[in-house]
Amino acid sequence: MRRVVIIGGGAIGSAIAYFLSRDPAQEPFEVTVVERDFSYSQASSALSASSIRQQFSTAINIEMSRYGIDFFRGLGQTLRVGDEVPDIGLVEPGYLYLASAAGEGVLRENHALQKAHAVDVALLAPAELKARFPWLGVEGVALGSLGLSGEGWYDGYSLLQAFRRKAVSQGVRYVQAQATGLQCEGRLVRGVVLADGQALPADVVVNAAGAWAATVARWAGIELPVRGRRRSVFSFSCPEALPGCPLLIDTSGIWLRPEGRQFICGFAPPEDQDPDDAPLEVEYEAFDSFIWPALAERVPAFEAIRMTGAWAGYYEMNLFDHNAILGLHPDCDNLYFANGFSGHGLQQCPAAGRGVAELIRFGGYRSLDLSAVGFERILRNMPLLERNVI
Repeated sequence: MRRVVIIGGGAIGSAIAYFLSRDPAQEPFEVTVVERDFSYSQASSALSASSIRQQFSTAINIEMSRYGIDFFRGLGQTLRVGDEVPDIGLVEPGYLYLASAAGEGVLRENHALQKAHAVDVALLAPAELKARFPWLGVEGVALGSLGLSGEGWYDGYSLLQAFRRKAVSQGVRYVQAQATGLQCEGRLVRGVVLADGQALPADVVVNAAGAWAATVARWAGIELPVRGRRRSVFSFSCPEALPGCPLLIDTSGIWLRPEGRQFICGFAPPEDQDPDDAPLEVEYEAFDSFIWPALAERVPAFEAIRMTGAWAGYYEMNLFDHNAILGLHPDCDNLYFANGFSGHGLQQCPAAGRGVAELIRFGGYRSLDLSAVGFERILRNMPLLERNVI
């Protein structure tokens, strides 16, 4: 029985553990997940805005999220444990991308690719946007792209816990400990060293360490272009209702969506103001100086909003091309990577979990071919351009 040690017990690591252990008729694995904090207080899985979309500009990201939405729709039965049926609260009001005249061409190009992959999406002119969403200001908008199905949001922490509980029920062991190193022997990793000095022997190791994945890679002498990038999320109330409000991405780059009776929003700071591994402190000043004015211009009712809370979490940002990095590095024969999702990890964890499990079990992909997001493109300096990164 091969021993698999997964470093990181968030949604990605737990999804891999689930897929590795779900079919007892296949080769059994002894799966151990090392997670430093069972409260997940700094985990991206727990601090995410927890949304899913099909509106990407690359085929591989579209297909990963198409599998993701199908998995989420059937998750209650797929991940049930006895009488306990998980509910992640999935809703599908869609994403609405707004483009200025400068961005209209890109939106149309993306639309053509999305339609070619059967994405249920529609392009709307400003008058059509106003008719569908009377509360929306359309000044400066040349075109909108609205997901009609297969896009929405859910409870990311519940998703993580559902994967974890199901994996445990299938025999996966979770260990609360800090991984501090790897025991390497030539091209192989033989074990994972923990902070207490204990070493977990391993035939296969998976790096699913999220924003801290580069540190794990360095233990094997591998440079991984993944860093933690802080993202602040703000919640606010509005006295007026916004019927049918989707997740909206404004021309300013700000995103917003309903959250119960309130709303949440966020933004990506300029590159020169987006340092690696910044402390998880909320950027309150940005709400007053940038976000609120832009929101009020786009949605006049938001002139009367009141901020009700905020938090900060990490994107595990792939600085090379903002896409996932999955699979083996050619310098190590049994260290698998599942990193760099750049804000898309929760929605892509079903596809990534299944894919990495297939690589470990079969030595190749058996369902969805994810080789486009392998290490090869990085080593060849051939980035996979994804235009729709929020």
